[in-house]
Amino acid sequence: MLTVDYDLLDLRPGMTVLDLGCGEGRHAFEAYRRGARVIALDRGVPEVGTTKRWLGAIAAAGEAPEGARFEVVRGDLLALPVPDASVDRVIAAEVLEHIPDDASALAEIARVLKPGGRVAVSVPRYFPERICWALSDTYHANEGGHIRIYRGDVLRTRLTAAGLEPGRQHHAHALHAPFWWLKCAVGVAKDSAAVRAYHRLLVWDLEKRPWVTRTAERLLDPVLGKSLVVYADRPAVAAVRTAESELEPTAV
Repeated sequence: MLTVDYDLLDLRPGMTVLDLGCGEGRHAFEAYRRGARVIALDRGVPEVGTTKRWLGAIAAAGEAPEGARFEVVRGDLLALPVPDASVDRVIAAEVLEHIPDDASALAEIARVLKPGGRVAVSVPRYFPERICWALSDTYHANEGGHIRIYRGDVLRTRLTAAGLEPGRQHHAHALHAPFWWLKCAVGVAKDSAAVRAYHRLLVWDLEKRPWVTRTAERLLDPVLGKSLVVYADRPAVAAVRTAESELEPTAV
């Protein structure tokens, strides 16, 4: 289940892609299959292990083109183990809402991006997320849970403050918003027939990709999409005023 649109990310073979908070690797897998040189990073030991195993399986099955590479590392988004201006694309899917110092995280993303590079940032959308918070404290008030809800304009402002230029945006996963409302209503840790039935629908959609659910989600994403995705670029050329130009005398 991908949140990021790889066409809007403009991912091309041979590019170096940093997948931050990669989880179990869903975005890293697609980037690798598209011929990227993938660096998948997460703090969790199980997540790193799972992602590494599956990327290895993709390589063994011959599903990645020649030239594709991968590396899976443990790391902290506030101190990325990556040199300055060294990656072409960054994916930060559903991670910023977990980080208290999101300004420093965005500054790190800007630091490692090459000039002209692009980042795709996704966060829970304000409206669906607010309903989840209202229905259940357990949904977010736990160790490692969501600590903030972003409005779209706030996220774009923070990207700009980090020296990035926000561009296109869209919403994703409309079918997942009602599932989480239902789960929050009955209890996040509880089971129910309704939750199980909805989950089966989501699994069916994921595995079969039927036209009925794909069409429904495409139509509902602008209204109910659970995730907001914003694409932002690091300027190719920084506009820097030197001290000499500031002191240059004005002609009279």
